Amino acid sequence: MAEQDYYETLGISRDASQEDIKKAYRKMSRKYHPDLAGPEFEDKFKEVNNAYEVLSDPEKRRMYDQGVDPNNPNAGASYAGGFGDIFSDLFGQAFGGGTASAAPVPRTQRGRDMRATMDVDLKTAVFGGVGKVTINTYAVCDECHGTGCQAGSQPKTCPDCGGSGVTKHVSNTFLGQVVTQGPCQRCEGHGTIIDEPCPKCASHGRIRTKRTVSVNVPAGVDDNTRIRLSNQSEVGENGGPAGDLYVDIHVLPNDSFTRDGNDLHCWLRIPLTWAALGHTTSVETFDGPKELKVAPGAQTGDEISLPNLGVADMRDNKRRGNLIVHVAVETPLDLTDDQKKLLRSLAASRKDDAYVPQLTGEVRMPKQQKGFFGKLFK
Repeated sequence: MAEQDYYETLGISRDASQEDIKKAYRKMSRKYHPDLAGPEFEDKFKEVNNAYEVLSDPEKRRMYDQGVDPNNPNAGASYAGGFGDIFSDLFGQAFGGGTASAAPVPRTQRGRDMRATMDVDLKTAVFGGVGKVTINTYAVCDECHGTGCQAGSQPKTCPDCGGSGVTKHVSNTFLGQVVTQGPCQRCEGHGTIIDEPCPKCASHGRIRTKRTVSVNVPAGVDDNTRIRLSNQSEVGENGGPAGDLYVDIHVLPNDSFTRDGNDLHCWLRIPLTWAALGHTTSVETFDGPKELKVAPGAQTGDEISLPNLGVADMRDNKRRGNLIVHVAVETPLDLTDDQKKLLRSLAASRKDDAYVPQLTGEVRMPKQQKGFFGKLFK
């Protein structure tokens, strides 16, 4: 059994289902991702990926449960190739006659995918725009340009394996000689060795760096939308292609507007006289100042819809939601004596003293009412 217990790494039992394995992997990969937990967890993140690579594959999991780690090339060769060589030695060409040759492991590897979070304001979400996100990543080494070698040198053929990347071992058993093969320990299976490594990247062909990436934010983007940027993550070992960068969008709250689907909602405070007599005013929107008409007899909770001033539809940017303005009628608190006389005169003419209040279980309120009083007067 391998030193690393893959089940323990993912925190699951040995009879876990494939769905349990996926859930555990998602949880552990988020917990230990170097960009979230810090670069000191990079080795732990690799362990989680190694565990998932084996346990998510039914055949590799079967081998692992039988005591052979598929991530260990030596163990895999002994398990898969050893018995083939025994039968080959005993029965010759009937079983294929000999051990299949393995290709060297390329030094160039694809970089890992990364995830980042970017904050955008509500106006950018409405119209779209360009944002920027800064990531800690790997870039091609500017000293060796990805080769991993000092200037003027290059990798040499490994003298132990002759460039094949594998070495064979012969052992005597009760069945006779058994030939096994595994990755060459000197070149680690690459078939070449770097005698003069680049002093800046230590033969890896890449260096740690901080990079700012531009992100095109589509119009209508919603909170928690994930945008994929191909080949914008870290470059791979020895100048390998870069992985993909996944950017999670976080739309920031706005002081004046609240979003509901593609509609925007806001509150508009109006004086009592506007509510009674009606009024035309101007309100500030994301599209600039717009005329708004308050009908005579307006009540708190009335809705005034301004078409096509909401959020763009991501599937069709020519379509936009509406801006829904919710009316809040303010009762004056600082009346002068003359103003009080006028109101008393109005109340008397309307016979308001004879008004009989009625209780009702129906409250006339807008759909959106969670504290977003906008300062919309111009």
